[in-house]
Parts: sequence; structure tokens; C-alpha cells
Amino acid sequence: MLRPLALTDMGAAAQVHRTAFDRAMPWLVGLHTPDEDSWFYRERVFTACRIWGRFDDGLLSGIIAFRDGWIEQLYVLPAAQGRGVGTELLDAAKSACERLELWTFQRNTRARRFYEARGFMLVEQTDGARNEEREPDARYLWIR
Repeated sequence: MLRPLALTDMGAAAQVHRTAFDRAMPWLVGLHTPDEDSWFYRERVFTACRIWGRFDDGLLSGIIAFRDGWIEQLYVLPAAQGRGVGTELLDAAKSACERLELWTFQRNTRARRFYEARGFMLVEQTDGARNEEREPDARYLWIR
């Protein structure tokens, strides 16, 4: 089931984020504590974005947070990957926006293939100097 998330869902959203992030990018594990992740989702993501979640058997398996033509977060639990969860979440944002942009890390090749297969075009690469992780990143654009 896909539905908008409420403030009460932000702890679970932060857990999905951390689990998926750490699996996809093990070289960045430990960047934030679980409490910092929960604060970030409650105070920053929830207040600025529309957040949708996918639930399987009552448990949150994936999230997307988007605003003003930007995808801020898209994470799917490793056990739910390859089952269409990410595509379903991405389609929710695509249906609400004429264009979408996002950043992903250059080394996150699985995410890059995912976005490219769904119509996103690479428009910029940086050395990572402007992101918290100091990790080279890539900006993608999708236009309806």
C-alpha cells in the first residue's frame, strides 16, 4: 500500500533511510546516529517535503520525499529492492511534478542505473565539495 506519511511515521522513515543508505554506500556508514536521522526527518524533511511511503504487511519498506521539482530522498529497504517499490514511489512524485531533479553519489551505480532506466538524464557531476559527505555526486533531471 502506498500512502502519504504522517509525522508519526518519521521514525520509521528515518530507519528505512539509514538501512538502505548504509547498504548502498558502506563507505559512508556511521555518518549520523539514529537520533540525528529521526530529528532530520521530523524537523527538516517532514516540514519541507511531501513524503510517501510504501507499506508491505503493515511495515514501511520504502520512502520518497519530494518538493518543488526536487526529489530529496528515495530509499527502499534492501529486502524490498527489485520488487517495483522504488518505481512506484518515483511514479508518485512524477505524477505530481512536471520536472524533477535529484542528486545521487557517483559511486552509487545501482541508483544511477535505476534513475537512468526511468528517464532521468545526467546533467551535472561535481567533486562533492558542496555536500556534507564530500563525496563526488551527480545531478539528474527528468521532464514529463
